[in-house]
Amino acid sequence: MEENEGKPPQGEEAGAEAWQRLSAYSYLSAPERLDYIAVMRVFCGTLLADLSVPDLLAKVAERGGPGAGLDAETLTRRLEELVRWGNLLRSTHTVKATSIAEYQRSRSRYQLSKLGERVQRDADEVLAGADAAREVSTELLALVDRGLREIAAVAAAPGGADPQQALERISTLFVQFAEFADSVRDFYAYLGQVLARYDLDSAEYQGFKELLLDYVEAITEDVSFRAPRIAAHLDAVWPHLPALLARIDEHSAGIGALADGLPETRVQRSRGRDLADWEGLRAWFTASGGRISQVEQLRDATLRALQSLLANAKRMLRSASGEMSRRKDLLRLAAWFDAAEPEEAHDLAVAAFGLYGARHLGVAPDPDRTVPAYVSWWTGPVVDVPVALRERGSRAPRGRAAAAEDHSEQKRRLTEQARQQAEARQAAADELRSASGRFEQVRLGAPAMQLLLELLTTALGNAQFHQDARDFLLDGAQADDADLGIRLTAWRTPGRSTVLRSVDGDLTADDLTVSVESMSAPTAGEVSA
Repeated sequence: MEENEGKPPQGEEAGAEAWQRLSAYSYLSAPERLDYIAVMRVFCGTLLADLSVPDLLAKVAERGGPGAGLDAETLTRRLEELVRWGNLLRSTHTVKATSIAEYQRSRSRYQLSKLGERVQRDADEVLAGADAAREVSTELLALVDRGLREIAAVAAAPGGADPQQALERISTLFVQFAEFADSVRDFYAYLGQVLARYDLDSAEYQGFKELLLDYVEAITEDVSFRAPRIAAHLDAVWPHLPALLARIDEHSAGIGALADGLPETRVQRSRGRDLADWEGLRAWFTASGGRISQVEQLRDATLRALQSLLANAKRMLRSASGEMSRRKDLLRLAAWFDAAEPEEAHDLAVAAFGLYGARHLGVAPDPDRTVPAYVSWWTGPVVDVPVALRERGSRAPRGRAAAAEDHSEQKRRLTEQARQQAEARQAAADELRSASGRFEQVRLGAPAMQLLLELLTTALGNAQFHQDARDFLLDGAQADDADLGIRLTAWRTPGRSTVLRSVDGDLTADDLTVSVESMSAPTAGEVSA
């Protein structure tokens, strides 16, 4: 069996581990984030202490703040979520209780995890001064220069350096450098945030101008002066570095011995004990591997800051000449909006920005294309707006009116078509009157049969049905067409069927009698079929 059989791929393991670590930040974005932060601050204020729910309730109430109103049940839910995210661990300490009630209150104890402590510490630092301008510790750069010179001297001395003294100087050196590098990053991040603003007034601009011209220039000059000397000291100590670090490890292995005895345990050594730390220090001051050094990036950042300052200066000069900048007017308008009632705010918006209601042009859509109401305007068909309405907002035509179109031929054609249809219906009516009483013997034409079915449908729709002792009767089954002067009457005759023949087919009406007469003829002259 292979060694890695049954294990997930290395990439999946790394992704799962990263996901677990990032889950430790979940409580900072939860809706109850203030309660979680209050609980985590209690744990971060202790060392190797496991706390139960009653202990936490007392400490949170003593501190005050958002979590002071938590009850035991709610606090327990918060603690279980923190355990699930990896910020807390369940304590394995034995519980000593004098009663069952005390055991139930104290059996669930929690302690802080390393990842949870790190996340909360970073969160407190962000909350304490994330937007503050951090001062750059340029004096630490001189101490880094001096420390590297001393380390290079002892490393090149006959017999080698004393491991304890070398360890002390290396630890001090990297602490000083880390503090200096962090202060530089924080200060330039703040500087970029400020220079991105385009609403600086003259007083703010004057302050930032002095900050750039004086403070930033001093930082850049100090770094430019110290960087070549630090790079030279690093070049001098680099050949002796592997032997020096090995000698220090032999003298004081520290917690690194755990890595040899427990391969599954990851050890984060103090800065300066590994060669990778020295490579990072060297990359800060000298270019390597096709990458520019941090010193060169610092110069580029300073140049961009000066360019941003110059852009703000040009903007303010144009503002002074009246070309732009309505900052004061907009601030005054914002104050009016803040003090206005909702109805007044709408009037202000209309007066200031011309935000009137939408104009409905009333252009009729294509009558041959029906668009459902649920179709979006973005994807629906486009309606062509006339040029006069689109450009001038007016429907009034301009120029000489066009000649009226002559529709006489179309009217003549429609009139002739209507006359032919009327003659055809009249002929069909005459055919029905002549065939009445002998429908079973005559084969009707298609127009006559269509007229007969039309009248029969109307008659049956007008009829009233009622039932006597033996059968049901059909009364009022009659239909008239005054234009044709024809009337159709139908009544029920049990046991008799009427057959209506035509060129399109035959229709048999069971238990029904149909008669057709002229409306001017007397009822007595009615002839039944």
